[in-house]
Amino acid sequence: MTDLWSPIKLGNLQLPHRLAMAPMTRSRARPDGTPGDLAPEYYSQRATIGLLVTEGTQPSADGQGYPNTPGIYTDDHVAGWRKVTDAVHAAGGRLFVQLMHVGRRSHPDNTAHHRQPVAPSAIAPGEEMFTGNGMLPVPEPRALTTEEVRQTVADYAYGATRAIEAGADGVEVHGANGYLVHQFLAPNANERTDEYGGALENRARFAIEVVQAIAAAIGPEKTAIRLSPGLPTGGIVEGNANDDLYRYLAAEFDKIGIAYLHVLHIGNEALLSDIRRAFSGVLIVNRPGRTREQVGTDVAAGIADMESLGTMALANPDLVHRLRTDAPFNEVRKDLFYAGGGAEGYTDYPVLERA
Repeated sequence: MTDLWSPIKLGNLQLPHRLAMAPMTRSRARPDGTPGDLAPEYYSQRATIGLLVTEGTQPSADGQGYPNTPGIYTDDHVAGWRKVTDAVHAAGGRLFVQLMHVGRRSHPDNTAHHRQPVAPSAIAPGEEMFTGNGMLPVPEPRALTTEEVRQTVADYAYGATRAIEAGADGVEVHGANGYLVHQFLAPNANERTDEYGGALENRARFAIEVVQAIAAAIGPEKTAIRLSPGLPTGGIVEGNANDDLYRYLAAEFDKIGIAYLHVLHIGNEALLSDIRRAFSGVLIVNRPGRTREQVGTDVAAGIADMESLGTMALANPDLVHRLRTDAPFNEVRKDLFYAGGGAEGYTDYPVLERA
Protein backbone atom coordinates (compact mmCIF):
# COMPACT_ATOMS: atom_id res chain seq x y z
CA MET A 1 0.00 0.00 0.00
CA THR A 2 1.38 3.40 -1.04
CA ASP A 3 1.29 6.22 1.48
CA LEU A 4 2.02 9.94 1.31
CA TRP A 5 5.62 9.47 2.41
CA SER A 6 6.57 6.96 -0.30
CA PRO A 7 9.07 8.27 -2.88
CA ILE A 8 7.87 8.84 -6.43
CA LYS A 9 9.36 9.53 -9.85
CA LEU A 10 7.90 12.59 -11.55
CA GLY A 11 9.22 13.26 -15.05
CA ASN A 12 12.97 13.08 -14.66
CA LEU A 13 12.82 13.95 -10.95
CA GLN A 14 12.96 11.59 -7.99
CA LEU A 15 10.84 13.05 -5.20
CA PRO A 16 11.20 11.96 -1.56
CA HIS A 17 7.44 11.88 -0.94
CA ARG A 18 4.07 12.64 -2.55
CA LEU A 19 3.20 16.05 -1.14
CA ALA A 20 3.17 19.13 -3.39
CA MET A 21 2.65 22.81 -2.71
CA ALA A 22 -0.26 24.13 -4.75
CA PRO A 23 0.16 27.36 -6.72
CA MET A 24 -0.92 30.43 -4.74
CA THR A 25 -1.05 34.03 -5.92
CA ARG A 26 0.90 36.24 -3.49
CA SER A 27 1.04 39.57 -5.40
CA ARG A 28 4.50 40.48 -4.16
CA ALA A 29 6.40 40.82 -7.42
CA ARG A 30 7.81 44.15 -8.59
CA PRO A 31 5.63 46.30 -10.89
CA ASP A 32 7.63 45.07 -13.91
CA GLY A 33 6.88 41.44 -13.06
CA THR A 34 10.28 40.55 -11.62
CA PRO A 35 9.96 38.32 -8.51
CA GLY A 36 10.38 40.31 -5.31
CA ASP A 37 13.46 40.26 -3.13
CA LEU A 38 11.83 37.92 -0.59
CA ALA A 39 10.65 35.34 -3.15
CA PRO A 40 13.83 33.19 -2.89
CA GLU A 41 13.38 32.97 0.87
CA TYR A 42 9.65 32.27 0.63
CA TYR A 43 10.05 29.33 -1.72
CA SER A 44 13.24 27.90 -0.19
CA GLN A 45 11.60 27.91 3.25
CA ARG A 46 9.16 25.34 1.86
CA ALA A 47 11.70 23.22 -0.02
CA THR A 48 11.06 20.11 2.09
CA ILE A 49 7.71 19.78 0.29
CA GLY A 50 8.28 17.26 -2.50
CA LEU A 51 7.29 19.58 -5.35
CA LEU A 52 6.77 23.33 -5.25
CA VAL A 53 4.44 24.83 -7.85
CA THR A 54 4.87 28.59 -8.04
CA GLU A 55 2.29 31.31 -8.06
CA GLY A 56 0.73 32.00 -11.46
CA THR A 57 3.32 33.64 -13.72
CA GLN A 58 2.33 35.43 -16.92
CA PRO A 59 4.04 34.24 -20.12
CA SER A 60 3.32 37.56 -21.87
CA ALA A 61 2.28 41.13 -21.10
CA ASP A 62 -1.34 40.35 -22.05
CA GLY A 63 -1.34 37.45 -19.60
CA GLN A 64 -1.34 39.67 -16.50
CA GLY A 65 -4.54 40.24 -14.58
CA TYR A 66 -3.67 41.29 -11.04
CA PRO A 67 -1.24 43.85 -9.63
CA ASN A 68 2.28 42.70 -8.79
CA THR A 69 2.17 39.22 -10.26
CA PRO A 70 5.41 37.83 -11.72
CA GLY A 71 6.25 37.29 -15.36
CA ILE A 72 8.65 34.98 -17.19
CA TYR A 73 9.22 36.60 -20.57
CA THR A 74 12.00 39.22 -20.05
CA ASP A 75 15.65 38.96 -19.06
CA ASP A 76 14.89 40.64 -15.72
CA HIS A 77 12.16 38.07 -15.04
CA VAL A 78 14.59 35.24 -15.78
CA ALA A 79 17.25 36.73 -13.51
CA GLY A 80 14.71 37.12 -10.71
CA TRP A 81 13.44 33.57 -11.03
CA ARG A 82 17.03 32.27 -11.17
CA LYS A 83 17.51 33.56 -7.62
CA VAL A 84 14.40 31.62 -6.57
CA THR A 85 15.36 28.34 -8.24
CA ASP A 86 18.94 28.54 -6.96
CA ALA A 87 17.66 29.02 -3.40
CA VAL A 88 15.16 26.15 -3.70
CA HIS A 89 17.73 23.77 -5.17
CA ALA A 90 20.30 24.72 -2.52
CA ALA A 91 17.70 23.71 0.07
CA GLY A 92 17.10 20.38 -1.69
CA GLY A 93 13.77 21.25 -3.29
CA ARG A 94 12.21 20.97 -6.75
CA LEU A 95 10.14 23.69 -8.44
CA PHE A 96 7.76 23.98 -11.41
CA VAL A 97 6.81 27.48 -12.58
CA GLN A 98 3.09 27.81 -13.21
CA LEU A 99 2.34 29.65 -16.47
CA MET A 100 -0.87 31.66 -16.03
CA HIS A 101 -2.53 33.75 -18.73
CA VAL A 102 -5.64 35.23 -17.12
CA GLY A 103 -7.45 36.02 -20.38
CA ARG A 104 -10.55 38.09 -19.64
CA ARG A 105 -9.94 38.17 -15.86
CA SER A 106 -7.94 41.37 -16.08
CA HIS A 107 -8.29 45.12 -15.86
CA PRO A 108 -6.34 47.82 -17.73
CA ASP A 109 -5.50 49.49 -14.40
CA ASN A 110 -3.52 46.39 -13.37
CA THR A 111 -1.24 46.12 -16.40
CA ALA A 112 1.70 48.17 -17.59
CA HIS A 113 0.24 48.50 -21.11
CA HIS A 114 -3.33 49.35 -19.95
CA ARG A 115 -4.84 47.45 -22.86
CA GLN A 116 -8.27 45.82 -23.04
CA PRO A 117 -8.18 42.19 -21.79
CA VAL A 118 -8.21 39.41 -24.39
CA ALA A 119 -10.26 36.21 -24.38
CA PRO A 120 -11.71 33.49 -26.62
CA SER A 121 -14.86 35.61 -27.09
CA ALA A 122 -15.97 39.15 -26.23
CA ILE A 123 -17.85 38.03 -23.11
CA ALA A 124 -17.18 39.73 -19.77
CA PRO A 125 -16.95 37.46 -16.72
CA GLY A 126 -19.45 39.55 -14.76
CA GLU A 127 -17.23 40.12 -11.76
CA GLU A 128 -15.31 42.88 -10.03
CA MET A 129 -11.54 42.95 -9.61
CA PHE A 130 -9.18 44.63 -7.17
CA THR A 131 -7.22 47.49 -8.74
CA GLY A 132 -5.20 50.44 -7.50
CA ASN A 133 -8.46 52.40 -7.74
CA GLY A 134 -10.44 49.93 -5.66
CA MET A 135 -12.84 47.22 -6.77
CA LEU A 136 -13.91 47.79 -10.37
CA PRO A 137 -16.01 45.78 -12.86
CA VAL A 138 -13.95 43.65 -15.22
CA PRO A 139 -14.47 45.14 -18.69
CA GLU A 140 -15.60 43.25 -21.75
CA PRO A 141 -12.57 41.59 -23.35
CA ARG A 142 -11.49 41.66 -26.97
CA ALA A 143 -11.82 38.33 -28.79
CA LEU A 144 -8.50 36.96 -29.99
CA THR A 145 -8.17 36.44 -33.72
CA THR A 146 -7.28 32.95 -34.90
CA GLU A 147 -3.74 34.12 -35.61
CA GLU A 148 -3.51 35.69 -32.13
CA VAL A 149 -4.60 32.40 -30.59
CA ARG A 150 -1.69 30.70 -32.34
CA GLN A 151 0.66 33.46 -31.18
CA THR A 152 -0.57 32.95 -27.61
CA VAL A 153 0.32 29.26 -27.90
CA ALA A 154 3.81 30.36 -28.94
CA ASP A 155 3.92 32.78 -25.99
CA TYR A 156 3.35 29.88 -23.60
CA ALA A 157 6.17 27.90 -25.20
CA TYR A 158 8.47 30.91 -24.99
CA GLY A 159 7.62 31.40 -21.31
CA ALA A 160 8.38 27.73 -20.71
CA THR A 161 11.81 27.99 -22.33
CA ARG A 162 12.58 31.06 -20.24
CA ALA A 163 11.48 29.26 -17.07
CA ILE A 164 13.91 26.43 -17.82
CA GLU A 165 16.58 29.05 -18.55
CA ALA A 166 15.84 30.43 -15.08
CA GLY A 167 16.55 27.02 -13.56
CA ALA A 168 13.02 25.69 -13.07
CA ASP A 169 12.59 21.93 -13.08
CA GLY A 170 9.52 22.26 -15.28
CA VAL A 171 6.35 24.27 -15.91
CA GLU A 172 2.69 23.77 -15.11
CA VAL A 173 0.10 25.32 -17.43
CA HIS A 174 -2.72 26.97 -15.49
CA GLY A 175 -5.74 25.48 -17.21
CA ALA A 176 -8.08 26.03 -14.26
CA ASN A 177 -9.86 28.64 -12.13
CA GLY A 178 -11.57 30.56 -14.91
CA TYR A 179 -8.40 31.78 -16.63
CA LEU A 180 -7.63 31.72 -20.36
CA VAL A 181 -7.32 27.97 -20.94
CA HIS A 182 -10.45 27.34 -18.86
CA GLN A 183 -12.26 30.06 -20.85
CA PHE A 184 -11.56 28.17 -24.07
CA LEU A 185 -12.95 24.98 -22.51
CA ALA A 186 -16.22 26.47 -21.26
CA PRO A 187 -19.13 26.94 -23.72
CA ASN A 188 -20.44 30.00 -21.87
CA ALA A 189 -17.09 31.79 -22.31
CA ASN A 190 -16.21 30.44 -25.77
CA GLU A 191 -18.59 31.22 -28.64
CA ARG A 192 -15.94 31.00 -31.36
CA THR A 193 -16.81 29.69 -34.81
CA ASP A 194 -13.26 28.82 -35.90
CA GLU A 195 -11.35 25.63 -35.06
CA TYR A 196 -11.08 26.70 -31.40
CA GLY A 197 -14.82 26.80 -30.69
CA GLY A 198 -17.94 24.68 -30.90
CA ALA A 199 -17.46 20.92 -30.50
CA LEU A 200 -15.59 19.72 -27.41
CA GLU A 201 -12.58 18.70 -29.51
CA ASN A 202 -12.35 22.27 -30.78
CA ARG A 203 -12.75 23.84 -27.34
CA ALA A 204 -10.03 21.51 -26.07
CA ARG A 205 -7.71 22.37 -28.96
CA PHE A 206 -6.09 25.43 -27.36
CA ALA A 207 -5.17 23.54 -24.16
CA ILE A 208 -3.75 20.64 -26.14
CA GLU A 209 -1.78 22.88 -28.50
CA VAL A 210 -0.31 24.82 -25.56
CA VAL A 211 0.83 21.60 -23.88
CA GLN A 212 2.17 20.19 -27.15
CA ALA A 213 4.13 23.37 -27.89
CA ILE A 214 5.66 23.41 -24.41
CA ALA A 215 6.50 19.71 -24.54
CA ALA A 216 8.21 20.24 -27.91
CA ALA A 217 10.18 23.18 -26.50
CA ILE A 218 11.36 21.79 -23.15
CA GLY A 219 10.38 18.11 -23.13
CA PRO A 220 7.18 16.38 -21.98
CA GLU A 221 8.93 15.24 -18.78
CA LYS A 222 9.11 18.93 -17.76
CA THR A 223 5.56 19.79 -18.83
CA ALA A 224 2.37 19.65 -16.75
CA ILE A 225 -1.11 21.19 -16.61
CA ARG A 226 -3.68 21.99 -13.94
CA LEU A 227 -7.42 21.61 -14.59
CA SER A 228 -10.52 22.34 -12.49
CA PRO A 229 -13.46 20.43 -13.97
CA GLY A 230 -16.79 22.07 -13.15
CA LEU A 231 -15.31 24.83 -10.98
CA PRO A 232 -17.71 27.80 -11.09
CA THR A 233 -15.33 30.75 -10.89
CA GLY A 234 -14.61 33.83 -12.95
CA GLY A 235 -18.00 33.59 -14.64
CA ILE A 236 -17.39 30.02 -15.85
CA VAL A 237 -20.43 27.75 -15.85
CA GLU A 238 -19.78 24.09 -16.69
CA GLY A 239 -21.67 21.91 -14.26
CA ASN A 240 -21.21 18.36 -15.51
CA ALA A 241 -21.75 19.39 -19.13
CA ASN A 242 -18.01 19.31 -19.87
CA ASP A 243 -17.24 15.93 -18.28
CA ASP A 244 -16.57 14.30 -21.65
CA LEU A 245 -14.24 17.15 -22.58
CA TYR A 246 -12.11 16.48 -19.49
CA ARG A 247 -12.06 12.74 -20.23
CA TYR A 248 -10.86 13.63 -23.72
CA LEU A 249 -8.18 16.00 -22.38
CA ALA A 250 -6.87 13.38 -19.94
CA ALA A 251 -6.44 10.89 -22.76
CA GLU A 252 -4.75 13.44 -25.02
CA PHE A 253 -2.33 14.54 -22.31
CA ASP A 254 -1.55 10.89 -21.66
CA LYS A 255 -0.50 10.52 -25.30
CA ILE A 256 1.88 13.47 -24.95
CA GLY A 257 3.47 11.85 -21.88
CA ILE A 258 3.54 14.91 -19.65
CA ALA A 259 5.12 14.87 -16.19
CA TYR A 260 1.83 15.19 -14.35
CA LEU A 261 -1.81 16.22 -14.50
CA HIS A 262 -2.93 18.39 -11.57
CA VAL A 263 -6.67 18.37 -10.83
CA LEU A 264 -8.39 20.86 -8.57
CA HIS A 265 -11.22 18.58 -7.48
CA ILE A 266 -14.59 19.81 -6.22
CA GLY A 267 -16.47 16.56 -5.80
CA ASN A 268 -17.28 14.78 -9.07
CA GLU A 269 -15.80 11.45 -7.98
CA ALA A 270 -16.94 9.55 -11.07
CA LEU A 271 -15.16 12.01 -13.35
CA LEU A 272 -12.01 11.91 -11.21
CA SER A 273 -12.00 8.12 -11.47
CA ASP A 274 -12.36 8.35 -15.25
CA ILE A 275 -9.48 10.83 -15.43
CA ARG A 276 -7.41 8.47 -13.30
CA ARG A 277 -8.07 5.64 -15.77
CA ALA A 278 -7.42 7.76 -18.86
CA PHE A 279 -4.18 9.33 -17.62
CA SER A 280 -1.39 6.89 -16.80
CA GLY A 281 1.12 9.49 -15.62
CA VAL A 282 1.40 11.12 -12.22
CA LEU A 283 -1.97 12.49 -11.10
CA ILE A 284 -1.90 15.24 -8.45
CA VAL A 285 -5.20 15.95 -6.71
CA ASN A 286 -6.00 19.14 -4.83
CA ARG A 287 -9.17 19.23 -2.73
CA PRO A 288 -10.04 22.74 -1.47
CA GLY A 289 -10.87 22.74 2.23
CA ARG A 290 -9.12 19.46 2.94
CA THR A 291 -8.66 18.89 6.66
CA ARG A 292 -5.46 17.73 8.27
CA GLU A 293 -6.99 14.32 8.91
CA GLN A 294 -7.79 13.93 5.19
CA VAL A 295 -4.25 14.62 4.00
CA GLY A 296 -2.88 11.45 2.39
CA THR A 297 -6.22 9.69 1.95
CA ASP A 298 -6.35 10.07 -1.85
CA VAL A 299 -2.85 8.61 -2.21
CA ALA A 300 -3.66 5.76 0.17
CA ALA A 301 -6.84 4.97 -1.79
CA GLY A 302 -5.04 5.00 -5.13
CA ILE A 303 -7.13 7.93 -6.36
CA ALA A 304 -4.04 10.14 -6.66
CA ASP A 305 -0.29 9.66 -6.97
CA MET A 306 0.37 12.94 -5.16
CA GLU A 307 -1.65 15.50 -3.21
CA SER A 308 -1.20 19.26 -3.25
CA LEU A 309 -1.89 21.62 -0.37
CA GLY A 310 -2.23 25.39 -0.50
CA THR A 311 -3.02 27.31 2.67
CA MET A 312 -1.36 24.72 4.92
CA ALA A 313 1.89 25.17 3.00
CA LEU A 314 1.55 28.95 2.96
CA ALA A 315 1.25 29.17 6.75
CA ASN A 316 3.67 26.38 7.66
CA PRO A 317 7.11 26.51 6.01
CA ASP A 318 7.95 23.25 7.81
CA LEU A 319 4.66 21.60 6.83
CA VAL A 320 6.24 18.19 6.18
CA HIS A 321 7.77 18.04 9.66
CA ARG A 322 4.53 19.18 11.29
CA LEU A 323 2.49 16.56 9.44
CA ARG A 324 4.92 13.75 10.19
CA THR A 325 5.18 14.60 13.89
CA ASP A 326 1.54 15.61 14.39
CA ALA A 327 2.70 19.03 15.55
CA PRO A 328 0.26 21.97 15.65
CA PHE A 329 -0.13 24.30 12.67
CA ASN A 330 0.46 28.05 12.60
CA GLU A 331 -2.56 30.33 12.55
CA VAL A 332 -3.41 31.42 9.02
CA ARG A 333 -3.44 35.19 8.43
CA LYS A 334 -5.82 35.53 5.49
CA ASP A 335 -5.73 39.31 5.52
CA LEU A 336 -2.05 39.12 4.51
CA PHE A 337 -2.40 36.65 1.61
CA TYR A 338 -2.00 39.47 -0.93
CA ALA A 339 -1.36 42.55 1.19
CA GLY A 340 1.74 44.68 1.28
CA GLY A 341 5.02 43.49 -0.17
CA GLY A 342 7.10 42.77 2.86
CA ALA A 343 7.80 39.79 5.07
CA GLU A 344 4.61 39.98 7.14
CA GLY A 345 2.31 37.11 6.22
CA TYR A 346 4.87 35.94 3.66
CA THR A 347 8.23 34.84 5.05
CA ASP A 348 7.62 35.44 8.76
CA TYR A 349 5.56 32.32 9.56
CA PRO A 350 7.60 30.51 12.23
CA VAL A 351 9.09 27.06 11.87
CA LEU A 352 8.48 24.62 14.69
CA GLU A 353 11.71 25.33 16.55
CA ARG A 354 10.68 28.99 16.87
CA ALA A 355 6.93 28.50 17.20
